[in-house]
Amino acid sequence: MKVSERTAGVEYAIRDIITHAREYEKKNGKNVIYLNIGDPVQYDFPTPDHIKNALIKAVQNNENYYTASEGLPELRQAIVEKEKGKGFDVTENDVLVTNGVSEALDMTLASVVSPGDEILMPGPHYPPYASYAKFYGGKPVEFKIHPDGKPDVDDLKSKINSKTSAICLISPNNPTGEVFSLNDLKNIVDIAAQNDDMYIICDEIYDKIVFDDNFSGIGRVSKDLPVILLNGFSKVYLMTGWRCGYMCINSRSSKLDDFRINVPKLARVRIAANLPVQKAAVQALRGPQDHITEMVHKLRRRRDYIIKRLNSIPGVSSTLPKGAFYVFPKIDLAGRWKNDLEFVIDLLNKTGVLTVHGSGFGSTFGSDHFRIVYLANEDLLEQAMDRLETFLAVATNKQTPSNLNA
Repeated sequence: MKVSERTAGVEYAIRDIITHAREYEKKNGKNVIYLNIGDPVQYDFPTPDHIKNALIKAVQNNENYYTASEGLPELRQAIVEKEKGKGFDVTENDVLVTNGVSEALDMTLASVVSPGDEILMPGPHYPPYASYAKFYGGKPVEFKIHPDGKPDVDDLKSKINSKTSAICLISPNNPTGEVFSLNDLKNIVDIAAQNDDMYIICDEIYDKIVFDDNFSGIGRVSKDLPVILLNGFSKVYLMTGWRCGYMCINSRSSKLDDFRINVPKLARVRIAANLPVQKAAVQALRGPQDHITEMVHKLRRRRDYIIKRLNSIPGVSSTLPKGAFYVFPKIDLAGRWKNDLEFVIDLLNKTGVLTVHGSGFGSTFGSDHFRIVYLANEDLLEQAMDRLETFLAVATNKQTPSNLNA
């Protein structure tokens, strides 16, 4: 039977690569070291007790019914408090709670992309931005980021034309861990302001997972521009499997009036987000925040370790991530592998270490890279780095193969 071209063309490298890991485990009877999915709860970052207890209490109190399609009012108000604290001008009526940030992104791009539109996004970028853009008939266009993490303003300007519908920003970035400074955000917003009818979509899901500098939210430079902010609870509040996110619409922008009226229709069609989880999300925002400091401390230590190891391996180089929990090293393929996908599959099959090919995050700037999630504890990261180092030494004929996946 026929499947639509838009569905057949959907790709998600982070999870698509798992099919190769399953084949490896079935064939070899050995466990894979999974460093491909950014799920802290699967490692040693458990959901805080006060958040879990709020979910349990909601279920036991029989709060298991449909709530408002736009989201639980109490949660929407708590979100307003959080985002206003970061400088974003938003009211409860400008907040829409979704089943994860992915649904917020889907609803947003469904509403702003028409066939033939071009959507600007940083290169490299989180794959669903490109997938959703293409799904709705648009074309993703990557703009360059300098090695120091700053956006290439000239490259960005050169790629804006009459077909450009939106600029998408992800800070801290997945897959690179780059964090845009306030000045970086201002420069991008100023460019967008010079072009009428251009949406600015900013994903701040990792806003509290930063290591070396203070985080700057886009709200501080939004003014009255058509800014749509995406955020959620999966990463900072360790609620990945619960799927709770949201979008916030800049209350000062009259250009977003039609968006503000029409996007809630999509929320109504899918009825509502999970009510018990929304009750827990209120406690996530208003309850103790101690776990965040501990999480960032552990991640900083793991980041520093993995960067030191990667940059000591010949043929591999990586910049220092400033946020999130990803590193995006460049690999010298040197004719040994046709592309980064072949490299990642070969690394898996010979070592049992699963990463993600960089071209899955955009071929223009992601090729010849691979992404590693450094959420695992130091012992597991050490095993993975030892295997990677030996694998590359063998590939360059500097060592005879032995115990690559011991």
